[in-house]
Amino acid sequence: LQIQDIRLARLSLPVLGQPATAFVNLELAVSNPNPVAVRLAEIEAQLVVEGQYVGRVTVPDVNLPAQGQTVQRAQLQLPLTVNTMTTFLQIARGQEVSYRLDGSFKADLGPLGQPRFGPFTFSQGIWKQPAIQLF
Repeated sequence: LQIQDIRLARLSLPVLGQPATAFVNLELAVSNPNPVAVRLAEIEAQLVVEGQYVGRVTVPDVNLPAQGQTVQRAQLQLPLTVNTMTTFLQIARGQEVSYRLDGSFKADLGPLGQPRFGPFTFSQGIWKQPAIQLF
């Protein structure tokens, strides 16, 4: 599993008791090296940016063709804290930050059940994108 694309779409200010929020679009490229098709009942992962946990993503029902790949898209709404606001402002300004996606997955093995595998570091790298209009 690799992050194919990660983009901060926008940041919102706190409004009427709602926290400031980062809206992130995430594309995951999921590969199957096996000669048989596989169904993952669930992929669950934690997004870590600049060493700080910022949110969780869950992707259900991933069907992988034999020796193939699929792209799964997820939209995350991440409440911003005092600790993560600075990091997301860096991203919004087009500055580089490090990221990591840690998690596990549940394979659907039919009558054998749905065992969970992991934890793993699925992907890590540098997140840099063009600057966006703030708020």
